[in-house]
Amino acid sequence: MSSTATSVNSPVLDPPNHDLNVPYGPRLRREGPWPTDNVAPMADATPTDTANRSETHPLSRNYRRLFAASTISNLGDGIGIIAYPWLATALTRDPFLIALVATVQRLPWLVFSLPAGVITDRYERRKLMVWSNIARTILALAVAFIVLGAQGSLPDVDRLTDPDLVLDTDVRLYVLLLIATMLFGIAEVIHDNAAQTFMPAIVGTDQLEKANGRLWGAEMIANTFSGPPLGAFLIAIAFSLPFFIDSITFAIAALLVWLISVPNRTAPPALEDRRPWKTEMAEGIRWLWNHDFLRHLAIILGLLNAIGSITFAAMVLFAQEVLGTSATEFALLNTGAAMGGIVGGWTASALSKRIGTGPSLYLTLIGGGVTSLVIGLAGWWPMVWLMFAIYTGLGTVWNVITVSLRQTIIPDELLGRVNSVYRFFAWGMIPIGSLIGGVMVVGIDATASRELALRFPWFAAAALHLVLFVYAAPKLTTARIEGARAGHD
Repeated sequence: MSSTATSVNSPVLDPPNHDLNVPYGPRLRREGPWPTDNVAPMADATPTDTANRSETHPLSRNYRRLFAASTISNLGDGIGIIAYPWLATALTRDPFLIALVATVQRLPWLVFSLPAGVITDRYERRKLMVWSNIARTILALAVAFIVLGAQGSLPDVDRLTDPDLVLDTDVRLYVLLLIATMLFGIAEVIHDNAAQTFMPAIVGTDQLEKANGRLWGAEMIANTFSGPPLGAFLIAIAFSLPFFIDSITFAIAALLVWLISVPNRTAPPALEDRRPWKTEMAEGIRWLWNHDFLRHLAIILGLLNAIGSITFAAMVLFAQEVLGTSATEFALLNTGAAMGGIVGGWTASALSKRIGTGPSLYLTLIGGGVTSLVIGLAGWWPMVWLMFAIYTGLGTVWNVITVSLRQTIIPDELLGRVNSVYRFFAWGMIPIGSLIGGVMVVGIDATASRELALRFPWFAAAALHLVLFVYAAPKLTTARIEGARAGHD
């Protein structure tokens, strides 16, 4: 359940809404239940170990509630994929300012993810998810009313595809958009770090790949297949309407997560036993850094996400000015990612078993380079649609394999902190990449043509994927992955 999108749905790897994790070795469990404020144990499971529970109830009622909450909120996010970037381009045509919105959206992952890990291990994760969704409900509603009040001054939606359109930046609304984006990002960090550590509490270890694959397939349908066309339809009626719908989806998601009954599981330390924040944070950092495989995986993922964010920093302008997409065509462009994600989610487990986990991850690295090159050369949006489908499918395979791996090997009491450190690398690179992408477009635009400026990040990404593959391939062999799964660092 991700927060608002400020750019077209990029095939960013390990996205927050898809990153419901837990990593390495056999899990260390303390005796005693997780405090749930008198929430009853799962009605369809006995309070035994999750691995045993999954044999008779592989996808429980709790999982179905999480599945529904994620699907509904991702429908809202899919609407936001159209609404938020279209709003940004209605306020300014400056590529750097557009990229800055994407940068600010992901900045909390760089500056707040480590404290969020401590919070996740100190408090009940289900409640953190609920309150984060409530906060996002309020924020989306505030954006909706602000846009409603300014609706008469915004340009017509269809005019935004005109490459010659010149706008005086609406500074007041732009700053409000930046503030809202930052607050959304903070809520997202807390929510998604809690969510990634929550899945193993309701799904057995032997069913994680299946559960994650099904969840991500449904999210892709809602987020990039159904949501964007609906968003295009709503924004044509009124600029503010998509934002009202987005707030409703977060509210429904909060209710569904609240209805999840938490089974017996590891208890967080009592208040009097808690150590200083810095001590707990340092413990998570040391654990990940001393784990050779996960350390390299986090760094590789961070570089992959940085490369992806370079290309998508000004993607909405690329789609409008180079591909000439209308709001509806921009929405349809995202359905390619949906189709790829659905296929990837449902076939990832079978693919990894057939060709090996290492080669499956290689496909993502190689596919990223090939698809980036084709997109950079493309002038026809259906071709970009196809490339989105291919790369997002491969990216989903990466997510299913690596997230499920991490969900089996991190000690439970360190789960939130280690995952937050992992995502500090993985997602902390995204705002840096977005900023680099914005500067790249502005610099080339000043010395060459606007079209070349908007195409160039894709060419750079193609080359960088090749370099990263050379670095990563020896570190992502099937033998190393299976060794990590077996508890051998």
